[in-house]
Amino acid sequence: MLNSLLLAEIQNDFWAGAIPIIQTVLFFIAIVCALTIIVTVLMQSNNNSEGMDIISGSQESYYAQNKGSSRDGKLKIITIVMSSIAAVCVILFFITELFIRTA
Repeated sequence: MLNSLLLAEIQNDFWAGAIPIIQTVLFFIAIVCALTIIVTVLMQSNNNSEGMDIISGSQESYYAQNKGSSRDGKLKIITIVMSSIAAVCVILFFITELFIRTA
């Protein structure tokens, strides 16, 4: 009985000290992801003229149309991955906040 109480006390002390550190790490990861998302979105090219090509009748070769797509494709993938990581970090941050409030 005494051993189980001591073990529970040690576990509570561990989580009481570890959760603020986990929250800080999650917060900074979310901030880094947010800054990366901002930079990658600003670096992507603007493709607003796609509809105007039909009206003006301009024809470009396949290479001219897709010369930047590999870079834009990579930036799009980076944006999606970073936004997913940021979303998971924010959710985990608030889950740890619930643990603090219920304890």
